[in-house]
Amino acid sequence: MAAQTRALVAARWLADAVKSNRVGPNLRILDASWYLPKMKRNPRAEFEQTHIPGASFFDIDECCDKSSEFDHMLPTKGEFADYVGNLGIGNNTHVVVYDASDFGSFSAPRVWWMFRVFGHSSVSVLDGGFKNWLKEGHPVSQQYSKPAPVDFNASFKESWVKTYEDVLNNIKTKEFQVVDARANGRFRGVEPEPRANTEPGHIPASLNMPFPSFMDPESGLERPVEELTKLFQQAGVDLQKPFWVTCGSGVTACHIALAAHLCGHPGVSLYDGAWSEWFTKAAPEHIISEGKGKQP
Repeated sequence: MAAQTRALVAARWLADAVKSNRVGPNLRILDASWYLPKMKRNPRAEFEQTHIPGASFFDIDECCDKSSEFDHMLPTKGEFADYVGNLGIGNNTHVVVYDASDFGSFSAPRVWWMFRVFGHSSVSVLDGGFKNWLKEGHPVSQQYSKPAPVDFNASFKESWVKTYEDVLNNIKTKEFQVVDARANGRFRGVEPEPRANTEPGHIPASLNMPFPSFMDPESGLERPVEELTKLFQQAGVDLQKPFWVTCGSGVTACHIALAAHLCGHPGVSLYDGAWSEWFTKAAPEHIISEGKGKQP
């Protein structure tokens, strides 16, 4: 399989590409680090201090629908095309995305998924992220030179994006499995949500696969396909049937989409509004919780 079609690339492969000066119009590296406010980390400031040589910073709070009341909802295809074109990414560019989270990956799969939903399949997540890059002793840099802008033409896979109404309708039809990537305590309703005015809990009949479970806790590397397949089985997800993914705000859900892709199930749809929208709009009986739920 050609390197540019792999969903994951190894740090050693990328380090070789950096060393042999292959980073340019045909290969772009993106640091897509993003953290919840409670983590008190500034990803852009961290990028300015240290990053993979040749990387640019991708901000999911900039490349988004700014008219939405919900965080980092998908931009239009035109907005996405402008944003990535300004990072020197064209339709023939292989894009490698990483982040600097302690998990190994946190927000990078979201950007991997964004490229794919806008018609760009030549995109990979750096396996193990910046955590593993540093652990393996690869070089870092403080230098940044902005790539020359290029044209990027985006299409849009509309069927990959689900709305509140879609999910509400699915409670009745039970046509699709819905899988939530949040921590089990938040899913069950016994641990707090990180956002104000939002109680924990889950969508009726949804299944839980907390996103850290897809990675080795020591290295941050993605688990082998055999283990990922077993995780889906244990969670009660039938990989032969279509399913949708969700989380708190549409970021970590993309870990489930990535894991499913690696298991041969490439077209997973995302409920982009996720729990932050669901809790805001749903009737109390559609908030399943062992805690206080949503008061009528």
